[in-house]
Amino acid sequence: MEHAASGSLNERSEGPVMLAAGIAALIALVGLLSGRAAPPAEHGSEHGAALVSAPSDGYVRTVTGSEAAAATAAREASEAAKLVLGKGGNAYDALIAASFAVSVVRPHSTGIGGGGFVVWRDADGTAGTIDGREEAPRASHRNVYLDADGEILPDQPSLLGPRAAGVPGLVAMLYDLYQAKGTKLPGKTEWKNLVQYGIEFAERRGDEAGGFVVREQLAAELEDKAGDLARFPSTARVFLPHQGRPPVAGERFYQEDLAQTLRAIAADPRALYRGELAAEIERATGKWITREDLASYAVERPAPIVGTYRGYTVISMPPPSSGGVHLVQMLNILEGYDLGSYPRLGADHLHLLAEAMRRAYADRAEYMGGDTTAAIVEELSSKEHAATQRGRIDPRRATLSDELGPSIQIEEGDHTTHLSVVDKHGNAASSTQTINTGLGSKFVVGRTGILLNNEMDDFAAQPGKPNFFGLIQSEANAVKPGRRPLSSMTPTILIDPEGRLAAVVGSPGGSRIITTVLQVIVNVVDFGLPIDQAVAAPRIHHQWRPDALWVDSGVSVPVCTELSERGHVVYYGQKTLGNAQAVQVLYDGAARELIATSDPRGTGEPAAQ
Repeated sequence: MEHAASGSLNERSEGPVMLAAGIAALIALVGLLSGRAAPPAEHGSEHGAALVSAPSDGYVRTVTGSEAAAATAAREASEAAKLVLGKGGNAYDALIAASFAVSVVRPHSTGIGGGGFVVWRDADGTAGTIDGREEAPRASHRNVYLDADGEILPDQPSLLGPRAAGVPGLVAMLYDLYQAKGTKLPGKTEWKNLVQYGIEFAERRGDEAGGFVVREQLAAELEDKAGDLARFPSTARVFLPHQGRPPVAGERFYQEDLAQTLRAIAADPRALYRGELAAEIERATGKWITREDLASYAVERPAPIVGTYRGYTVISMPPPSSGGVHLVQMLNILEGYDLGSYPRLGADHLHLLAEAMRRAYADRAEYMGGDTTAAIVEELSSKEHAATQRGRIDPRRATLSDELGPSIQIEEGDHTTHLSVVDKHGNAASSTQTINTGLGSKFVVGRTGILLNNEMDDFAAQPGKPNFFGLIQSEANAVKPGRRPLSSMTPTILIDPEGRLAAVVGSPGGSRIITTVLQVIVNVVDFGLPIDQAVAAPRIHHQWRPDALWVDSGVSVPVCTELSERGHVVYYGQKTLGNAQAVQVLYDGAARELIATSDPRGTGEPAAQ
């Protein structure tokens, strides 16, 4: 499901970190005997003021500008946005162009076979959202991934192959944004011009032109998933072009079938949902996704979740995303503490963050699903509910997760991408997009080049039954035709106390998305960090289940030790606590400066002008 939830996080954590001799070795031994990972070796000051260092790889992680800026997980996408902005396009045009570019160069994270969300805000303060989340097809049903005994089928059909896919929504979402907000400048920012930014990275235009250069992350993902990719000839043809082997880092890679499909979409924005492409999707998926499913797919435009935090206004995504609700909930809880008075990254600061996270994720598991009611959303995001939750936090002791409610957990995958864009007028767009786990379903539709999502795994396959961790999954997120699965994607826009645009932020990371966005905002608002430092700062993550606190590198030995002594089960050295992409706007009278930053945990590069 967006997977890395409880299981994947636990499996991917680096486990116990052995320390040097003396007291550090004793701490490590105690950690091992208690089943906890040892705290890290010393990284600097007692309060862990270090940042997560950018790799020495030549990537430019932060840029500034006076007019417009974009931050994405791929240089190609950020440059596409910059080019569109330079031609007179607005933030929404730039987001569309960047989305098509990133969908080609990061197929392990997103694509036109997936979906996503957009949160937008016009310069006049009007704000809204677009829900392009994938949808369960008509052929699905509550027990579709279970055998006759009610057990999950062993071949993982919700993860691998065509039956893992929901009806894609990304192209419909982008076209809806174009229709509503695009400038449509002839020859510059018409729909066909914006789609072209994806085409040029997919097509072959000669020996040295077209395509894109494969980066290490994609190469590693293709190598790791080669066995699954090989199961489907249509997929192997695209992603295993060298006698069954994938392209390697540094190689120029082409997706000519996808280029042809994108040309069809450039000519007809509804091409994916009708005609030959729809018929091919129906044929290739064995009528799992039908032409009727595609023709009836429509984006939704729910009102955004709006909260306040120390005079700032937070605008984020409502259900089927849980991100906005629980971001606001955690901020409401933390607002009752003077966080800025605590040493940043000290034990008091991180303890309160963890306890707010724990409570929000317990509520998420119990109450949130694809059909969450407005009453539940209103209650969870209210100041009153936060005050009740805050009153149950012991500032010196960790709460046991068992004390907070029934054992319900929703898992998600972490292969997602985010784009943040601000234009010279003050329009802002924040969009998180996904195909769920790395390379989605691993299934390419015929000769279309479309790699389908595996978003059906975001549903609870066994409502009412224990999952891998012995946790009962929620009926509210059971498979149901036409339902959109719960998500953690948290595209967010931050407004300062004067009503001005302050920042645009979001991240991939599955269940870790919400806590990533939370900590970026806290770092900016409570600790006054510029956005590049707010993004690069060490982070933590707690999601209620499993009862574990993941801690980024850069947090010191004394702090980790104190957190452990307070009752937290500390796991140190988790490498993938989000990959934020953010743009901050700073004001000096009538002048403004834009700072765009890409998380050093990833390989993104921003652009500005």
